[in-house]
Amino acid sequence: VQLQASGGGLVQAGGSLRLSCAASESSFSLGIMGWYRQAPGKQPEMVAAFARGGDPTYADSVKGRFTISRDNAKNMVYLQMNNLKPEDTGAHYCHALDLPYEYWGQGTLVTVSS
Repeated sequence: VQLQASGGGLVQAGGSLRLSCAASESSFSLGIMGWYRQAPGKQPEMVAAFARGGDPTYADSVKGRFTISRDNAKNMVYLQMNNLKPEDTGAHYCHALDLPYEYWGQGTLVTVSS
């Protein structure tokens, strides 16, 4: 499975970005799909994800600001990020877990200026 992330960029605090992840196979067939991010000098953290047929899960720091969605017909997963904060800065990665396999896309950089 290949994951292709896009949509990062530079935005001012309070702004919005929409990340997209294109999966090479049906996103519905993958167990868990979501987004991770890694800030400079920090460990990766889960931002948002949902299991097949399940409700989305969000990191506490993004609840109410970010929305994850999927379009199974297009094999796409999206992350709408609103009211961005400087602490949201980092490389954002599309991630899929279909035990025992785990897949990562390349990072797309989000930079939020204050």
